[in-house]
Amino acid sequence: MTKIIDYWHQPFTEEGMKKAYIDDPEQNQVAKWWGLDIRGRTPEEFIADMDKNGVDKVLIPSGKIKSYTRQVLQWNFQTEDVYSMIKDFPTRLYGLHGINAEERMDGVRELERAVKEFGFVGAHLHTYGFGLPVNDKRYFPFYAKCVELDVPVVMQIGHSAEAMPSEMGRPILLDDIALFFPELRIVAAHTGWPWVEELIAMSWKHPNIYIGTTAHGPKYWDSKLVAYLNTKGRGLGKVLFGTDFPVLNWPTCIKQIDALSLKPEAKESLLNGCATKVFKFKD
Repeated sequence: MTKIIDYWHQPFTEEGMKKAYIDDPEQNQVAKWWGLDIRGRTPEEFIADMDKNGVDKVLIPSGKIKSYTRQVLQWNFQTEDVYSMIKDFPTRLYGLHGINAEERMDGVRELERAVKEFGFVGAHLHTYGFGLPVNDKRYFPFYAKCVELDVPVVMQIGHSAEAMPSEMGRPILLDDIALFFPELRIVAAHTGWPWVEELIAMSWKHPNIYIGTTAHGPKYWDSKLVAYLNTKGRGLGKVLFGTDFPVLNWPTCIKQIDALSLKPEAKESLLNGCATKVFKFKD
């Protein structure tokens, strides 16, 4: 049985869910709009849920999200916030360092500290509220540090459901990043919708661009994406699974993936193999 890796899951504790979806009025409105289950769990309860659903590893970002209308940080999770959730389960739970370009070199140094001192396995970017396209020069020091540290960057690509400018995450913007940083492993999250085919083109063109399936239920995946990830020589090995919980949950996603009738090697790559390669997991 394939051991599932969820490359993007929001902070799951009661405090984490409160900070993400209750304390900020805009995110609270989103949680109510989507009917999200924002109940918190202890790390032990979370691991038990992972075991129940066949999930081997979960990655949790110290997310940085800015309100575009109010120009305040909606999410400002710190390295220690995430580390407190993952520290007792070092082979099951992993951190991603949230990028805030406004922190400049202090932020770059914090990325390095998160990786070297706390064992985080990558960076995470949600650019929309900052009003910066993902290829903005202010992100390049963070991308360069990821290359130096040999860790990938996960970034939301596609539209923003919140009141933020979606153009900041157009898939074609990844072309500039991948050309300048061919060693940088990029996980373009949320399937790139509604520009799915544009993201497929970028992933096919660049060996270092991967597609993440977060936030869009498998039964809603674009048929071109399903065909891409199911085809050897094209997208097999270039697409990895995630939930962006509480947007999606494991039982529903697994059931819907089973219904896609993927080739066995494509399903294994989607649920485990691609993430193992991108994040260089050894166990």
